[in-house]
Amino acid sequence: MVEVAPQLKKWLKKYNHLMAKWLESGAVLTPEIAREGFAILTRNLVTDIPQLALVRDEKIENPKQIVPVRIYHPVPDVALPILIYLHGGGHVAGSVEVYDPICRKIALATRHIVVAVDYRLAPEYRYPAGIEDSVVVLEGCLGLLERIGLCYLPRIALAGDSAGGAMSATLAHTFQGHPDLTISHLMLLYPSLDYTMSLPSVTEFASGYMLEKERICWYFDRYFQGHGRRREVSPLFMKVTDRFPKTLIVTAGFCPLQDEGNQYFSLLKKGGVAAQHLHLDEMIHAFLNMESLVPESCAQVYRAMDDFLQ
Repeated sequence: MVEVAPQLKKWLKKYNHLMAKWLESGAVLTPEIAREGFAILTRNLVTDIPQLALVRDEKIENPKQIVPVRIYHPVPDVALPILIYLHGGGHVAGSVEVYDPICRKIALATRHIVVAVDYRLAPEYRYPAGIEDSVVVLEGCLGLLERIGLCYLPRIALAGDSAGGAMSATLAHTFQGHPDLTISHLMLLYPSLDYTMSLPSVTEFASGYMLEKERICWYFDRYFQGHGRRREVSPLFMKVTDRFPKTLIVTAGFCPLQDEGNQYFSLLKKGGVAAQHLHLDEMIHAFLNMESLVPESCAQVYRAMDDFLQ
């Protein structure tokens, strides 16, 4: 019988104990608490932060929006393809700063220019503000790299984890068949793909594995704020054409979102998409943000991303 990896199991026991005491104290979750907690978790458990030849903060704008981005170029004098990255955090938490070490590792592992998007978060900015910001970056990243004089190849891949995976998949559906912009590859790490929360794993792993069903509901309520078409805007229920990008999906065995990833993989395969699926059965949601506990599994994901993009 498969169990949670020993290092994660030990950590979860302490985490669940602390969360139970916190709830017993009458504490109330707020966006600020969610953001700080996610930042602390990542800062404490992703401690190997590699040096990179170029890390640069910039902005991409159109007449309506200005979107901050952070650019990671592992070899600035070599023209490399581009990977736009959308971070996780339930549409409420996460940031370019929180994900800085992860984006550094992706840039080095894949030899891509990573453009990390600091999109607007809920509840201050409800759906679809974050997606609108990501569209600005998708449409404007080549112009930015040209303007600041960085070497690049005009091939754009898209990736994201959790909520960022939902947004990345949404953009892939939106731009499939676009006459002027092609997404070459799509990488989804334990993605959120069904805003209706209708699949069994959401209930099967509803509590005890860090990302809990109650917390997912809390995130979605703040993201949508009364928007009633959650099924319609869920990538799991969107149409796939033969122009959909080649896709890699990573799922975790003790993640409440795993059934969404599994079903989406089947959907893409049935639609004729060149899709790959990496399942890590001992992992929980967001394990890349816990690298010091499971370094081998994280390294496996970075290798898979590199193999897929090559």
